[in-house]
Amino acid sequence: MRKAFLLIVLVMLAAVPVAAQEELPAFIADSHTACEVDLTGQTVTIYHFGDISASFAFITQPLLAGLQDAIAYYNARGGICGAQIASDNRDTAGDPAQAQAAYDYYSTLEDKPDMLVLYSSADSELLRGQLAEDEIPVLISAGSVEGLYGQNGDEPGWIFATNPLYVDQLGSFCDFVAANPEMYPEPVIGYISWAGAFGQAAFKPETIAYCASVGVEILDTPEQFLPTATDITTNVQNLVDNGANILYTNSLASGPALVAKTIVDLGIEEDVQLAGVNWAIDTSVALLGQRTLGSDGLPSTNGLVASLPFSWYSERQLPGIQLILEQAEANGRTLPQQNISYILGWLLVDQYKEIYAQAVNSAGSLEAVDGALLKSIVEGISYSPLGLFDFSYGEGMRSVSGNRLAMMYYLNAEMTGPATSAEDALLVDTPDGGKLFVPLIVPVTEFAPAPDLRPGMVEME
Repeated sequence: MRKAFLLIVLVMLAAVPVAAQEELPAFIADSHTACEVDLTGQTVTIYHFGDISASFAFITQPLLAGLQDAIAYYNARGGICGAQIASDNRDTAGDPAQAQAAYDYYSTLEDKPDMLVLYSSADSELLRGQLAEDEIPVLISAGSVEGLYGQNGDEPGWIFATNPLYVDQLGSFCDFVAANPEMYPEPVIGYISWAGAFGQAAFKPETIAYCASVGVEILDTPEQFLPTATDITTNVQNLVDNGANILYTNSLASGPALVAKTIVDLGIEEDVQLAGVNWAIDTSVALLGQRTLGSDGLPSTNGLVASLPFSWYSERQLPGIQLILEQAEANGRTLPQQNISYILGWLLVDQYKEIYAQAVNSAGSLEAVDGALLKSIVEGISYSPLGLFDFSYGEGMRSVSGNRLAMMYYLNAEMTGPATSAEDALLVDTPDGGKLFVPLIVPVTEFAPAPDLRPGMVEME
């Protein structure tokens, strides 16, 4: 079911560093709230913790790189209203006990954080009640219903997701499938993902009902596997035997790559489409997918469809992407580091700059800023960090809604679009003497609000 879009795209192959500037470029400076209070000599710290050494490492280690580069860049240009920006984090290795210990440490500091950053849905679900009790708002690039809205899905809390809910993303994908019957004439989705809060976050009665309402069936029984799994042949075969011609995964890095490998190994790549959450269309997946080649000689992940709720490296016409590429090159960031989370690190620092400018203007000093004030600012914010996504929330909402779909391809030798086979693909040399296909991410829909699939928002049969 792979389809090639005849699109001409701008591609990131190299970036040219620019001379250091003492002031922020106008596209950033003009977008921020003007500071009314001088914070020179003070520090705003981004406190964050999560898995940076276990299953999420492919994603989270580049986040640290993005934060480091963005903090250095902004500090050299005035920081936040004159205050320097710092980073303080702990590795929990994906262990809930370590996540709890990290939270206990930060929340009991004499000068406890006014705001935190978390990485995973599981941590958001674990700490949701404690954060509300301690009045500490959180920014997170994840989105389980339970983490943001509670067990019954009807209590907006203190955690704000900077990407659409995972249930909403699956709804967006069903809309895409329904709008393209020539690609998906009789669509049946088999849900295959990691076990746990993140992996199962999109498989909910609301998504099944919504997708059915637009003519897309989701099989009633999902298949689950561990992040450490190396063979999921039985899982994939079970779904295909039950009629699935689309496999949707709410996993990242090795997860989508393993599903893609299995599809190729079973010889069903022409009959089964791979799709997934926004983390599935990442540089890490594009590189891991090259371990297995399809019948056309291209990586197994060629043709993957997933959400892309923010701008990507290939959109070099955008000043924010130009800046990130320039700084990645200047700081020697490799291709594996230039993934989703490297962008998110930059966006996070820019978000902090805007949130704290508004907070300090309101409170009159940095010392007077507290979690309740920051929460109220985030609830009402309307801002576009580096011009790359819409950072705003509707009334009672705890996730942004803007989303679009994109497809993963690999660049052709002429650098004009997707390769159709290994024969016309661009291959570049790697330091270890190997060859690398150049990933190419192509948006196939425009930004639009994702369907709201929180409990109670969908008519259930």
